[in-house]
Amino acid sequence: MNFFSRLKNKETKSEAPPPNFSLEILEAMRESVLIVNSDLRILASNSAAYDAFARNNGALENKRLTEVIRDLNLHKAFLKTLETSVDSDVKLEMSGIERRKYNVHIAPIAIGETDAAIGFFYDTTKIEHLENVRQEFLSNISHELRTPLTSILAFVETLEDGAIDDEKNNMRFLGVIRKNAERMNRLIEDISELSLIESGRVRVEIKPKNLYAVIEEIFTNLSTKAHDRNIELINKVAPDVSVFADAVRLEQMLTNLIDNAIKFNRESGSVSVTYDSTETSDFIAVADAGEGISGDHLQRIFERFYRTDRARSREIGGTGLGLAIVKHLARLHGGEVSAASSLGSGTIFTIELPRNL
Repeated sequence: MNFFSRLKNKETKSEAPPPNFSLEILEAMRESVLIVNSDLRILASNSAAYDAFARNNGALENKRLTEVIRDLNLHKAFLKTLETSVDSDVKLEMSGIERRKYNVHIAPIAIGETDAAIGFFYDTTKIEHLENVRQEFLSNISHELRTPLTSILAFVETLEDGAIDDEKNNMRFLGVIRKNAERMNRLIEDISELSLIESGRVRVEIKPKNLYAVIEEIFTNLSTKAHDRNIELINKVAPDVSVFADAVRLEQMLTNLIDNAIKFNRESGSVSVTYDSTETSDFIAVADAGEGISGDHLQRIFERFYRTDRARSREIGGTGLGLAIVKHLARLHGGEVSAASSLGSGTIFTIELPRNL
């Protein structure tokens, strides 16, 4: 029995809606709805309002509004509408296990001989969160593109002002321009890749793939970077180990993790890749001997553009999107990626992949 049916059947001291009052219409609405009388006592509510505001207090009907929602501005808005018969609008933010935000529209309504006010609660929590994410993303994009672009423009102007004829420095200036242009290109490629993945336009073809061979190929591709920093690359995976994954995306995930492990390692450190399994999952771990990551950073390490050390990341050319791409690709496989670390003890990134899909 829904709340409106109970309201029809129970006897209360509050005014009940007449038979022609269509409670079913309110019950069909996704928005939370409360109808309040002049004493700020709730006459009716729908299931959405019950889910949002009832908590452990039982039915909302016949309770005072102050018992259900403790917000002075909301109470004033309802009173204003009840006293003036003029619509009111107010923003509501409710704290709790999960913070919720609402735009509330309140309008006068007559129920039989009773003057009342009806409030429509439009949940804007997700919309505002998405807007904040969008603004943060655009801010990060602008910042990440502006930095190399500023360097490019500065050195182009220097060359135009005569440095093009400076044989000692002109090639160095062009090198800086190329380095920053490549950085912008990598960022744009990563943004496009992440956008494709998040939009659901990337599909994976799951097949058995020899993990040892994939790691060996990645080590070969990254050997120059590792050699420049005297980093030892260690493949601890047995030659006969296979995992169920999309071959291209598996290589992409592991390349991101191993490349990061080389970049953020100690000089003369090591990067090792290991494998473990259960009946249902394969686990591929990439461990480095770097400085490690503190707990507060570790919680956010897979967020887009999040960096534990922005200055160093820019110096070595990171875009801040690699780990976010790994996270989405792992989930696209039906798996997950996690990180474990402590300061001074290096970091281990682990990809979990289902053994059978």
